[in-house]
Amino acid sequence: MNESEEAARLHWTPTDPHGFVASDGSPTVRDGSPTVRDGAPTARDDYELPAPVQGAGGPALTSSPVPALGAPAHSGPKAPSYPPVPQGLPAVTGDLAAAVLPDIVLDGAAYPGLSVRAASVRGDSHRYAGEPRQDALCVTRVGGDEQGGELLMLAVADGVGSAPRSHVGSNEACRLAARYLDHSTSLHESIRAGDAERFQRTADDVVRQIGNLLGDLALQHSERPDAFATTLRILLVPLDPRIRTRGFLAVGDGGTALLRRGYWHLDVVGDADGDKDSDVIDTRTAALPRARGAVTRLLHAHAGDVLVLSTDGLSSPLAGDAGMRDFLADAWNGDEVPAPADFLWQFQYRVKSYDDDRTAVVLWEHGEAQ
Repeated sequence: MNESEEAARLHWTPTDPHGFVASDGSPTVRDGSPTVRDGAPTARDDYELPAPVQGAGGPALTSSPVPALGAPAHSGPKAPSYPPVPQGLPAVTGDLAAAVLPDIVLDGAAYPGLSVRAASVRGDSHRYAGEPRQDALCVTRVGGDEQGGELLMLAVADGVGSAPRSHVGSNEACRLAARYLDHSTSLHESIRAGDAERFQRTADDVVRQIGNLLGDLALQHSERPDAFATTLRILLVPLDPRIRTRGFLAVGDGGTALLRRGYWHLDVVGDADGDKDSDVIDTRTAALPRARGAVTRLLHAHAGDVLVLSTDGLSSPLAGDAGMRDFLADAWNGDEVPAPADFLWQFQYRVKSYDDDRTAVVLWEHGEAQ
């Protein structure tokens, strides 16, 4: 059979919803895939499409345009000069880990008495330069046994800008934290009992293990440990709605803000002045994998609280711009939790001169389930 005869024989025509036949009547594959002859797939270059499904008057159209949120809101009369959309991408040949990182991450969760929204967005300067997002986030469940006791783990990590592999370090720090917190037997007990000393010991042990493994990872890639430098902030929330204590631990800078009754409290864990009561670590300069201890707090939640755990890509403009504080207070105050797409749009509120990666996990406290 010559090439023209073969091409004619393979003129595709639909038969039934499950497959096709060639024009000479011989069966082909029944899943819509190209036929394979002598190990090579045959192209489907001229198959017929079924008639489009539409109403009597043509394609169905809504009476009004599909709603669109558009560009994020911004402070001041003029928006920042960078476009508020993804720009250049890192190349695979330069750094595969950087190239496959998404520009935007959106996540969330809901449990009795709790709602979570989380987002991480590549900063304007990184978008413009085609550099990876160095921030990371994690929303997951850890711990638990046959008696229950599971915890919601909310984490953000901010890769140090000068560290060439910090985008790997931030994601690994979140992953390793989940792994080790999941195997901790004392976390839930210390939070439930309000035992701050025991919680501190457990947190320090977890941070040491994360630091050791990040250092090992650097050696495996013939890198210095500082190449993977990252901060890490974690909030641990019991899924039992009767327990109102939350465990907080942090290595390095970032923000932990509280929105209560419409008012912002921007320094609920003492970040502004460092940790004056502890000689373990300075929260303004510390980073994994070098750090061997954590700043910890046990926080008491009230119904209606909105707790914001963030990297400094959000905490800095939130502290420095009243317009952002007012906008997010209006958006996030109260029991009504924004839909994920709405949250992402609100979260990207723009403030001129703040162009770093931005990451936050926001926890709505609805109170004990009835």
